[in-house]
Amino acid sequence: MFIAIIIGKVHRVVPALIGAALTIFIVFLVIMKSPEAISNVLNLGQIGELRFWISGKEHIESHGVSWQTIIFIGGMMVMVEGLGAVGFFRWLCLLVAKLVNYQVIPILITFMLLSGFLSMFISSITVLLFLTAVMIELAHLLKFDPVPMIISMIFASNVGGAATMSGDPPNIIIGTALGYTFMDFAVNAGFIAWAGMLLSLGFFYLVFRKTIAAAQGEPNTSPNHYPEPEEAITNPLLFKLNTAIFALVIVLIVSHAATGLSVALIGVIAAVLTLLVAFKNISHIMKGVDWQTLLFFFGLFIVVGGLEETGLLKVLAQYISETSGGNIILVIPIILWISAFASAFVDNIPFAAAMVPVISNLARTTGLPVSTLAWTLALGTDIGGNATPIGASANVVGTAIAEKEGYPISWSRFLKYAVPATLIVVALSWLLLLIRYS
Repeated sequence: MFIAIIIGKVHRVVPALIGAALTIFIVFLVIMKSPEAISNVLNLGQIGELRFWISGKEHIESHGVSWQTIIFIGGMMVMVEGLGAVGFFRWLCLLVAKLVNYQVIPILITFMLLSGFLSMFISSITVLLFLTAVMIELAHLLKFDPVPMIISMIFASNVGGAATMSGDPPNIIIGTALGYTFMDFAVNAGFIAWAGMLLSLGFFYLVFRKTIAAAQGEPNTSPNHYPEPEEAITNPLLFKLNTAIFALVIVLIVSHAATGLSVALIGVIAAVLTLLVAFKNISHIMKGVDWQTLLFFFGLFIVVGGLEETGLLKVLAQYISETSGGNIILVIPIILWISAFASAFVDNIPFAAAMVPVISNLARTTGLPVSTLAWTLALGTDIGGNATPIGASANVVGTAIAEKEGYPISWSRFLKYAVPATLIVVALSWLLLLIRYS
């Protein structure tokens, strides 16, 4: 499955579902002769429990398919489709561009910050989808090369997404599996992620400022004819309603530890409210949901559940324990750098899903705090995914849109800037993790 995802000849949902089918029929039924293993991994009974939706202070044990993750991401996809349909993201981008008077270098800085900030609350895939499209529109208008901007925004989205549980998908997987909240991530991983954000901001400013200035030509139109943010709004009433839903969902995500609402219930609330206010466009919104990605998660969790049921992940945890001697000073760099390196070449979502049971077993066998291992894994997978065009889903989306619009980003050009930036931010994360947790 991993090899097929890396090769990328077919959508990743295909190898994930084939891997899931092989796990169920070959591993569970033929070799293990255990229908119970199938039941354990599918984990369907959990959905019918009240504590799955309103967990209170109780941690929901995750094993096999993480329905919390799938339902939450699905609900957020519906909400994001509603926001996109009313022009929310294009309005926000044009507003930011107008606030800096359409100056190119300030646009580089503010769009990196905007990309990082939005990725704290919604999928970095969605953030790149809209920001890349608007950046290319601004590039046509202001006559500059958008490629440096797109690479910078991709990097910022992955670093910003590392700051919270609802940011990058690996964090959602880690948080739902281990029972951590939005604030747990924000207080622990958030500080380190935003330290990395400021460092990457300085790096890309130094690297790109001369390139962008040298490549810029005369704008296509006078400043008086630049697009106004209000032009992006397709329906003022629906715009206000969807913005209010977005604000409510953010509040629910931030406070879910206090309210006891599970992230799955928050995802359902986001979807239901969005569909209620846009009842005339329900079919359009539902068509826009990335169903393939949700199926990918389903297949992925079954394959990882197979690794867990057969004890392979316990063996890997034991190996890390023996190699490090259970010393946190050695465990942190092992998990951080392995995660970062692996996520540069393998989609960080399946890697994170496979590593969660590993760090759980490692914590049990060594007595190390699982929380420290969780923040280390989150930072390694999220930031390491920046290094190559295939390291994270946001990278694939950003580069694909750029190519579609006539701005192909070669591997060599991407690596030239992304690899050194990734190395320095991972190194900073290593230093800050050791200072705070060793």
